[in-house]
Amino acid sequence: MSETNIQLHKPVLTQEVLHYLDPQPNKTYLDVTFGSGGHTRAILEKEPRCKVIALDWDTKALEVYGQPLKQEFGDRLTLLWGNFALLYKILKKERIQSVDGILADFGTSQIQIFTRPGFSVYRDSLLDMRMSPAHQKTTAAEVINQADEKTLATIFKDLGEERYSRRIAWAITQERKKKKIVKTLHLAKIIEKIVPYNPRLKIHPATRVFQALRIYINEELNNINAFLSSAVKLISGDGRLVCISFHSLEDRIVKNFFKKACQEEILSILTPKVITASEEELRENSASRSARLRAAQVIKKS
Repeated sequence: MSETNIQLHKPVLTQEVLHYLDPQPNKTYLDVTFGSGGHTRAILEKEPRCKVIALDWDTKALEVYGQPLKQEFGDRLTLLWGNFALLYKILKKERIQSVDGILADFGTSQIQIFTRPGFSVYRDSLLDMRMSPAHQKTTAAEVINQADEKTLATIFKDLGEERYSRRIAWAITQERKKKKIVKTLHLAKIIEKIVPYNPRLKIHPATRVFQALRIYINEELNNINAFLSSAVKLISGDGRLVCISFHSLEDRIVKNFFKKACQEEILSILTPKVITASEEELRENSASRSARLRAAQVIKKS
């Protein structure tokens, strides 16, 4: 897939993001998962007098998609490189004390899936899976070839919710005795022999294992926990926090965090029920199928 096609990829739940973030004039919003810039653009276009700080830990995303957007919107857009788990430190370094709302889309961006090695189960590449090599040292290939059978099974089961986790782990340990597993299609073929294809789910049999490895390599769940704790402290007044998840583990973390913060009278939940894509969006954008949005508003201190 070319970068042009990737750029045309639609961000998910855009109208819902705008509704719950509710951008206002002369306010500043933070998009901590810039990706290819779809949500950032939508916010800037929705409210022509607001500003957006866009953060991403993928330097290529900022270069390919951030710079053209910067040229278009000028000083209304600020681009920052970094991991949203370190949000407090990043903003402190930039001398930004607070923002009026924060958006986080925890899905893997198209630029990563189609250009970063190891992400796509359909494209043969090195089993890397690091979203930001500057932040992570361990690759998926190292985990696949060095972790013991029990550890692999636990990763696949806990982070991918893969029902065939133990059989897959055993098959991997047997295969690597014969040949080191360093490419995506090599790993995918091992899994294809074990996991039956389910046409109803419309996903590749290796999808859950790849997802589990990606989450493990990039410490995604730990990052979300760290992000949420920082985010509520950085939102000023009665600003809003909007989170989009694509995995039940991610959504559970957000749901439980919102619930606890609500009990502590830190947040007011705006979405009693999780928000999913409309039938129209599902028809136009298959990537929205598993998207789940939750939003909350900071309770203004008197």
